[in-house]
Amino acid sequence: MAARTKARKRALDLLFEAEQRGVDATDLLRERLAAPVTEAPLSEFTADLVSGVVEHWSQVDELITTYSHGWTLKRMPAVDRAILRLGAYEVLFSRDVPEPVAISEWVALATELSTDDSPRFVNGLLARLAEVKPTLA
Repeated sequence: MAARTKARKRALDLLFEAEQRGVDATDLLRERLAAPVTEAPLSEFTADLVSGVVEHWSQVDELITTYSHGWTLKRMPAVDRAILRLGAYEVLFSRDVPEPVAISEWVALATELSTDDSPRFVNGLLARLAEVKPTLA
């Protein structure tokens, strides 16, 4: 698994864990940076993804809700919410990775970790966000 793919998976794990435990994602990130629970410490890319999502949380959730057509955030599987938040952040705000590459990475994680319908849903929603990105100010 490529380094950035691992970093995305670890960011996903952090957001998912924070939601499941009902703790702030920033606090959990700080805790894991200070005292890693795995052999390898969190990468800078992982920290940037989690911090970026938290910084743009309201806007990301609003856009996911707007373009998910009939799916509220609460109705989505928790892992899909985390994938979509991270994917939306990366597509809309990150300049590190081309949008199609970011979408492909998040779809791959949805394929690996979520329901049979999730990859298509994640792909469609993130592609739509990439399409409307120029109109968002």
